[in-house]
Amino acid sequence: MKAMILAAGKGERLRPLTLHTPKPLVRAAGVPLIEYHVRALAAAGFRELVINHAWLGQQIEDYLGDGADFGLNIAYSAEGEPLETGGGIFRALPLLGDQPFVLVNGDIFTDYPFAELRRPLPGLAHLVLVENPPHHSAGDFALCAERVGEAHTDQPSLTYSGIAVLAPALFAGCQPGAFKLAPLLRRAMGAGLVSGERFAGRWVDVGTHERLAEVERLLAAGH
Repeated sequence: MKAMILAAGKGERLRPLTLHTPKPLVRAAGVPLIEYHVRALAAAGFRELVINHAWLGQQIEDYLGDGADFGLNIAYSAEGEPLETGGGIFRALPLLGDQPFVLVNGDIFTDYPFAELRRPLPGLAHLVLVENPPHHSAGDFALCAERVGEAHTDQPSLTYSGIAVLAPALFAGCQPGAFKLAPLLRRAMGAGLVSGERFAGRWVDVGTHERLAEVERLLAAGH
């Protein structure tokens, strides 16, 4: 099973850190955020990794290289223009092959055990959901009997963690260019083809200086 890290974001809310450094290379406890994912995926048994990039992306390639130092083979999908999440994944599909793959947002920090995702995918997608953080109190989706669907007032909502397993068939009919992933997931949810799980471990959406400081505190505490 291959894995993909989304690393094309510009990280405007982390300026001035991201003026000359791509967001995935912003450091927490002296280590670039993306390196935590790279090492965790390697420890979970993944050997083939795809990373997309755009803003200052060459720095990511220069830092991680071909992945040999981490026990991985890393391929890169360079984006000349912003493609958003769905478009970025679609562009990278030739590198990912025809089997389901793990997807990880490069701008989160987590101790999720990625080895748990190395199992058959029953539908088109499997999403890891977390409790709604203060900055996203409305959440994204609902989880009922391991199926993910739209959140309703009579059902607690959860937040998509940025960790998933996706089947390439999810992108059937898509065309090259910029588009979002969420509409594809919602279409698959309507067909009952999206499973999910609730993760209660460490997870931070590192989108601001305050949340980067939160990651620093977690690391200082030994988590």
